[in-house]
Amino acid sequence: MYMKDVKSGNLVEVLDVTALINPSNNAVLGRFHVGEELPEQQSFAKSTLIFPSGEVLPDCWQNPEYKS
Repeated sequence: MYMKDVKSGNLVEVLDVTALINPSNNAVLGRFHVGEELPEQQSFAKSTLIFPSGEVLPDCWQNPEYKS
């Protein structure tokens, strides 16, 4: 799944979608999808990722107490 990094505006390939939708995780493993060669994977804070359309992540993906 691809998300957009807020800081750089570049696409990030999320390597573990389960971690992305799990509200207990604050970060996900991914790598920038820029250029011809794929860079090494790194950790991205969920707060710095948005959908490519510009929409923010749903609260239920970020806040473990969203139903409270």
